[in-house]
Amino acid sequence: MNTRMKKAIAASGLVSLAAVLISTAALAQEVARTPSGKPDLSGIWQAMTSAHYNVEPHAAAEGPHSDVMGALSAIPGGLGVVEGGRIPYNEQGLRQRDANRIDAIDKDPLTKCYMPGVPRANALPFPFQIVQSQEVILIAYEFAEANRILYVDQPEIESQVDAWMGHSNAHWEGDTLVVRVTGQMPDTWFDRAGNHHSWEMVVEERYTPMGPNHIDYSATITDPNTFTAPWTISFPLYRHLEENMQLLEFKCAEFSEEYLYGQYRKPGTPKGNPKE
Repeated sequence: MNTRMKKAIAASGLVSLAAVLISTAALAQEVARTPSGKPDLSGIWQAMTSAHYNVEPHAAAEGPHSDVMGALSAIPGGLGVVEGGRIPYNEQGLRQRDANRIDAIDKDPLTKCYMPGVPRANALPFPFQIVQSQEVILIAYEFAEANRILYVDQPEIESQVDAWMGHSNAHWEGDTLVVRVTGQMPDTWFDRAGNHHSWEMVVEERYTPMGPNHIDYSATITDPNTFTAPWTISFPLYRHLEENMQLLEFKCAEFSEEYLYGQYRKPGTPKGNPKE
């Protein structure tokens, strides 16, 4: 390699490094920050994926109620949000997933308005709001009025009992908020396709601001009772910019009453309001 080529390569490397430094500096200026210098994630965010239907790659398909709703119940296709494409189930976990998929629309915990758990709550087609302070971060979800408290740099606060949304301990790694979620109920799913976990699941979330209105979100799932190895989902979260944007009520418990009543109604009993 001649001297001229070496100089050209070196110059190219310097240009690339300069571009990275400029990009990093520009990002630091764009992202809103708290008085302590940490990124301010406060705002209303939402995912734009089809992961709610299936976190793995999937083709569009006929919906579960196509005989009544036609194309309105169809499932849109998606490229998936699982890094590597597939969830590494063990044999028992895969059998349970396949069993879940049989009549999944009725078995999905969200049909009964159970809280979605983490990370599914962040992938739903509903907005959620982050309210940030130095010691705690509150996340309020529109669906089922679910919410979480993230305890920042307070590892001594531990989960006492299992809960639908688990227990969240957080810390900062540079500009990335890292959240360890433990103590989740084993009854939540990752999506409508029956992908599931056990009581042993631990989730590590990472929220990295990539600009003023965009967060790079990922969640690594570890559950040796269900999977042969840890696996990760990732997708962007987008800030709502509407001037009057706010979370609205979605009282799904009331919406599911008739469904739940129908499950326990005796044969021959007419339909009606279970409160009547």
